Parts: sequence; structure tokens; C-alpha cells
Amino acid sequence: MAMEQKILLESDTNELEIVEFRIDEVDWNGNVVPCYYGVNVAKVREIIRLPQMSRIVNAKAGVEGMIRLRDKVITIINLATVLNKSTGDLVADRVVVLEFNNLMVGVLVHSVSRIYRISWKNVEPPSAAVHSDEVTGLVKMEDRIILVLDFEKIVAELCSESALKPLDDVTMGRSLISSERAQKTILVADDSLFIRKTLCSSLRSAGYSVVEAENGAEAWKMIQQVLQQVAQEGGAFSDRICMMITDVEMPQMDGLHLTSLVRKEETLKDFPVAIFSSLASEDNKRKWIGLGANCILTKPDLPKLVVVVDELTA
Repeated sequence: MAMEQKILLESDTNELEIVEFRIDEVDWNGNVVPCYYGVNVAKVREIIRLPQMSRIVNAKAGVEGMIRLRDKVITIINLATVLNKSTGDLVADRVVVLEFNNLMVGVLVHSVSRIYRISWKNVEPPSAAVHSDEVTGLVKMEDRIILVLDFEKIVAELCSESALKPLDDVTMGRSLISSERAQKTILVADDSLFIRKTLCSSLRSAGYSVVEAENGAEAWKMIQQVLQQVAQEGGAFSDRICMMITDVEMPQMDGLHLTSLVRKEETLKDFPVAIFSSLASEDNKRKWIGLGANCILTKPDLPKLVVVVDELTA
């Protein structure tokens, strides 16, 4: 099943489309327990039956092998292994081919059901009961719960070429006095703890103060609180928060709707906003700039993150 390549993230709808798939497990009595997961359709290239696969010598646990997909060789990840599932004799023979951050990988699943269009308001942050570094949100359906997986983290940990690496002193732009950055606060909104830590640690290492939000709704609440403080106490908004870096895919409120709300505030018309996303195709970049973002960052842009922030907050 090939995915429609013209499916793009829409601006300011606060909605997403997810592909639902199953990675089942077997309980102590040998019964099959269905488990439902989801991924943003914008990351899905196609869905195929597992072709002939070549094994990789000394591969990390979770890396099943490689397949040839037309003119490309792609790595196949066994999600059951990554998620520590006991699958017994169950066979995962479907491959969901994902493409993001200029990388293509395949993930083994037991079955794929359908595509759902839902509001980010209906995607909740993981509860304590399903807490996992691999899960960024959950969708409550009538008869089941769909867990939304953090594929950026999963792929980065298994594929070294996609890993987010720490920045060196040259990349940090040490020419700018650290004390100047210390007077500036950056708001970072990202539901992936893995990505958020990477961004925040890079900015803090460069000398910036950073406040964190786990999703767009939390970030917007912080912004509203600061707007209220400025209205009551005076001063400039930029003295409290001078820039925002936001992901796109987040529970409750996505980064596009968040950016749109920011731009509707007269006080924030010049507030720098950068979108950091693995879904930054050329078409999406144009849309997001049109929505009000000052710049778009992707994983390959991370080495110049601090330089970009220096420029936008100058």
C-alpha cells in the first residue's frame, strides 16, 4: 500500500492523520494481546509486505536487517524488540516504510489497519501507566488506546547516522560573550524528551537560559502568563522570553497552531519563532514560513542552532 505523496501538514488546523498499526504480544497463557500504535502519516512513505531480508553482522538489538526497496537499501527495525514485547510465534511480516530527517527506514509490524484524522486536542501526553521514553502521546478511541511512538528517538538510538550529536565549542559560537546569552531566555516546546534535552542542553551549554514545555498547550499557557505579567508590571516581553523553538507534532496543541496563536498577538508580532521538525519538506517549509515562523530547523541544521538563535535574538 503506497501512501499518497501529496498529503502534507495543513496550517493551523491543530489536526493530524495517523496510521494505526499493531504489534501484538503473547501473555503467560499463550493468548494474543492486541496492542495498538500510531505514527503521523506525514512520516509514512509506503506500507509493504516484508521482502527478502539480509541480516546485518553484529547489529544492535532491534535492528533486524536490510532490504532493497527499488533503488535504495534501507534498515529494518523490529519494533517488538525495541518495545521489549514477548511475541511467541507471532510473525511480523508488514513493513511500514518511514521517511524523515533525510533518512528512510522500515519498521516491522504485525498488521496495519487504517488512517485516522484526529485533533491534537484528543492526543494526551503519556500517563504514568504507559510511561515510556518511546511513547509521546496516546489517543483514546472507543474500544482501545493508540500509543503514538517517538520514532525520532527510536531511530536515532539504533542508526548512528541519524543520531543527534553534542555540539563543539566552534559550533557553539564562543565569539559571543556567554554573559550576554545568560540574559536571554529561550522557550523550547517539544513532546519528545529525547529531542527536548538535546536542544535545551545545547542552548544552556552556550550560555542561554531555557524554559521547557512538553507540548504546545503548555507553551501557550506560559506565553499567556508572561503577557499578563508584562501588562501588570510593565517592561518588554522579550526581557522574559526572547525566542521560541517549537516542534510541530505535539499532544494537545501542535506547533503550527501555537505559532499561529503567537502571531495573532499584536505584542508578539516581532517575537522570533523557529520550528524544529523532522517533517520539514520544502513544501512544508514554505507553509510554515507563511504561517509566521522566522526559520525552520531540522536535524542536519542542529550544528548551527546556536548561531541561528544568536542571529534571531540579536
